[in-house]
Amino acid sequence: MRGRLVLAALAGVACIAAASDPAERLPDPAQEAQAREIFRDVRCLVCQNESIDDSEAELAHDLRQIVREQVKAGKSAPEVKRFLTDRYGEFVLLTPRFSVGNLVLWAAPFLVVIAGVALLWGRMRNRTADVELTPAESERLRRLADGEPSGHDPA
Repeated sequence: MRGRLVLAALAGVACIAAASDPAERLPDPAQEAQAREIFRDVRCLVCQNESIDDSEAELAHDLRQIVREQVKAGKSAPEVKRFLTDRYGEFVLLTPRFSVGNLVLWAAPFLVVIAGVALLWGRMRNRTADVELTPAESERLRRLADGEPSGHDPA
């Protein structure tokens, strides 16, 4: 049990170390800090649920290099993110920007449920509770209630 815990800790350290290779770092600590901040908001397109800061995928490595190059060129975080979204689409951001398209995407399931409930409520409300029986149905119901054979019995 203890060996597994040590192995898990070493694997975690190896993942972090792989994501932040010292040879890749920018010489200016302020620029490196800015780049690492951007890393946390950029999705690894291979892993899809991790930032490029946490991912070991080759594409994440390439994206980290692109971000560092952009930061080294003096681009701000919004400019770097705009560059990445222009190139890879908005999916590359872990926290997408607010837009009408995103609002529709997030609101659509709720709107479908509300429409379904409204439709169900409308149909239930329009149901008629008092249904008239035909004379034949009334006679058959009377016979069943009185215990008389209905004439449709196979026996």
